[in-house]
Amino acid sequence: MMLSGNRIIPDEEVHISPLDRGYYFGDGIYEVFCIYDGALFEKEAHFQRLLRSASEVRIALPYPTERLEELLGELIAANGMDTGLVYVQITRCAAPRSHPFPLNAEAVVTGWCTEYQRPLDQLENGITAVLLEDIRWHRCDIKTLNLLPNVLLKQEAMDRGANDAIFHRGDTVTESSSSNVMMVKDGVLWTHPADNHILHGITRAVTLKLAGQLQIPVKEQFYTVDDLRAADEIFLTSTGAELTPVVKLDGQPVGAGVPGPIIRRLQQAYVARLPGSSSRNTI
Repeated sequence: MMLSGNRIIPDEEVHISPLDRGYYFGDGIYEVFCIYDGALFEKEAHFQRLLRSASEVRIALPYPTERLEELLGELIAANGMDTGLVYVQITRCAAPRSHPFPLNAEAVVTGWCTEYQRPLDQLENGITAVLLEDIRWHRCDIKTLNLLPNVLLKQEAMDRGANDAIFHRGDTVTESSSSNVMMVKDGVLWTHPADNHILHGITRAVTLKLAGQLQIPVKEQFYTVDDLRAADEIFLTSTGAELTPVVKLDGQPVGAGVPGPIIRRLQQAYVARLPGSSSRNTI
């Protein structure tokens, strides 16, 4: 079952016009929610980001977020989803191809659920990454559909035998193909400031809050490629990746080459926040 407009309907009944601006301009936004115990995790933060993205690209939502929340609840129930992901996409409208915004645009809302299993092996053992030049536009803070640069860089990383790419603009580290990046040096947690060059990740915000509770010093400051190469720990944060350690960068071990003590403390604190955490597999 899928969300289409204001209804939950079977997949085969969903019809989207080939003139949808999401197809030919990438003129749309999206949001991804985790489902735990049948409920949306960090839903208020996700809805706030969705509204911000819509405002930044000037898309008028067809109904209030309260109605969208109701529909997502119906979608989760219709799919019998206890644990998984919900993807929501909103495009400006269907209209003849022309760059200016169409008059009286009616936004197109779609959404669906997918199975999701926590990436326990990667959370436990970490992943590998390579450094690649950030070729994206300068409004990465908006969660838009324009992800082709991310796709190309992710594929390049995989072609090089790595799990992911970590981006840099000139000498400044930004984020990865679908996650925020954090590093630890001498017990201090570093992450790129939440400006227009990174997505303001929900899991990033949760991680910074947890760091404060654990009295881990944090610097939301720019840091360089050389800083990252000298890091004691590196990890990625996102809805799907949670807090995933990077144990090898450009073929070289990060720190001791295994997940470090700071990431372990943060992982444990994050799992404790999840609904039904007492019954979940931990790290």
